[in-house]
Amino acid sequence: MKYKTKQRQTLLAYLETVRGRHVTVGDMLAHFRAGGQRIGTTTIYRQVEELVREGVLRKYIVDENSPACYEYAGEAAGDAVHCKCEGCGRLFHIRCEQFDAMRRHLAGDHDFAVNPTRTVLYGLCDRCKPETPQGNEG
Repeated sequence: MKYKTKQRQTLLAYLETVRGRHVTVGDMLAHFRAGGQRIGTTTIYRQVEELVREGVLRKYIVDENSPACYEYAGEAAGDAVHCKCEGCGRLFHIRCEQFDAMRRHLAGDHDFAVNPTRTVLYGLCDRCKPETPQGNEG
């Protein structure tokens, strides 16, 4: 049975404001502390895991060196490909028809189902990649 506690409602209200972004438990704690709200770390972990089980949140584990991050799924969450910058460590999620087409191709033509919660491409973001002299792209 799901209890609609004040902490759960407060957490859900916050998660709705960060729809489309990845947040960690640390981000959540920082938000609540900055606002003077008292929600304990254990409470957040417990609520987050319950929300993941319910499908309200998606949990992403990028690598063993990064904390798990979460994305508010809400009603109309689509799958995204995750891109991690090897320079600054930022994580981006990209929703693109080309990636969706690739997933459909792999499923249909190669009988392979991609797990979108474990899909990460590594490279450099626009801030970290070196400028390429014209004519040398490639």
